[in-house]
Amino acid sequence: MKEDPSAIHVAPWMHVTPRGGGVPLDELLPATGGVYVARFNGQDMPDEMAVFQHFAEALKFPEYFGWNWNAFHDCVRDLEWLSADHHVLIIDSAESVLSEDDDARKEFFGSLWRAGRRWSYVKRPEGVTLTKLTVVWSCDQESVSDLVKQLEEFQDA
Repeated sequence: MKEDPSAIHVAPWMHVTPRGGGVPLDELLPATGGVYVARFNGQDMPDEMAVFQHFAEALKFPEYFGWNWNAFHDCVRDLEWLSADHHVLIIDSAESVLSEDDDARKEFFGSLWRAGRRWSYVKRPEGVTLTKLTVVWSCDQESVSDLVKQLEEFQDA
């Protein structure tokens, strides 16, 4: 885990930042190519169906999306229907996503972690590693360390 004043880099594709902080753009955006950015509000995703609904709309999941965690994982691992070279997902109020459902929260975090790892590691000419899928979790300062710990559980998975 690499820390700087505004962001914690849990993995090259996974960043946690306090509200008002940020991740340097050169770590998020490619030198060339199209970027698809989707922004979510964790307060709008208190349960599984809300997560599925917001992601399906924002990421234009295909009609065959099955509204379950396996289908969710399959879709975030693919995203080929979006005409972009890189994808950035920003989740504001991340501490609120599925906050009352630990099992669903773990499924959600795990799906995004595995998708990020699958899309990962594109070397740029400047030597910076850039991934094709980046997830930025923005939360209140008090929630940063808990969120980082929850995400770090997937590092060896």
